[in-house]
Amino acid sequence: MKFAWMTLLLVCLTWALGEWPAERTLPTLLLAYAPPLLWVLATLPALAWALWRRQGRPVALAALLLAAWGAGLLHWRAHATGTQPTLRVVTFNVLGSARTTPDELAGHLRSLNADVLLLQESRFVQPEFRAAFLRALPGYAVAEAGEVMTLTRLPLLGSRSESLPGNRRELLVTRLEWRGEPLTVVNAHLGTVQVSSVLTGDLARVRRTRDARAGQVELLRSVAATVPGRMLLGGDLNTPPRGQVYRDLRTAFGPDAHDLAGRGPGWTFPALHLRIDHLMGRGLTAARAQVLPWALSDHRPLLAEYRP
Repeated sequence: MKFAWMTLLLVCLTWALGEWPAERTLPTLLLAYAPPLLWVLATLPALAWALWRRQGRPVALAALLLAAWGAGLLHWRAHATGTQPTLRVVTFNVLGSARTTPDELAGHLRSLNADVLLLQESRFVQPEFRAAFLRALPGYAVAEAGEVMTLTRLPLLGSRSESLPGNRRELLVTRLEWRGEPLTVVNAHLGTVQVSSVLTGDLARVRRTRDARAGQVELLRSVAATVPGRMLLGGDLNTPPRGQVYRDLRTAFGPDAHDLAGRGPGWTFPALHLRIDHLMGRGLTAARAQVLPWALSDHRPLLAEYRP
């Protein structure tokens, strides 16, 4: 019985520390960025013990369900239906095209019939890849900044870029027109907090990459605060759906499409079972969100449909 209660309390404490202190300290940073399936696995011994001893089973089951909920395994949102036109947006880290060809990547993207495509790591490995890829994806206007690329079938009113502090990447801000009104789209690839450096004892690198990413988030918040009207943030944000950074981004750019209209855990980085690619919209309502099971990159694309 004590084992089951200890497990339940451990799950609650892990969730609370990873959600609220989160990035402020190194221990809670690790809790926030650890693959959430670890919480689920940690509850299984207590459940097995409770079933064997025939005591504490409700408590052990509660711990398992809480961990599964925290990992997103129980997440389910209904997809909106109707005939109202939607805005279809895709974000996809394409890994520099290391696992695909121009025709294959363009063909997959064409099949989605998306209005806006946000690509990261689009500084393609092969020099001729870009031209062949764009030829195979006609009808899209292109804006680029460093290794991020935005393609759109909507009227392109302009674009600008800003350097992300702490790395060599750039933020791409594109101004589009949708349904007769302006729509600002921000394409971002934020730096990774190198939590794996804990294994080598390099805590300074963990702090350095955490602080650099904090500066990048502050730049994003500044962009959101100075641009009025509808706005969409998408990209490889290298941020799990918990913690202070995630809350700051949602506050600045609006709800996460997967939170409102997705199903399941929504892992966009399947190697570690993490959801780190996001679409957040201000002045828009997510009607559907889906992670696509493509194997063209180490990431999976995220497709969202929005309504005004």
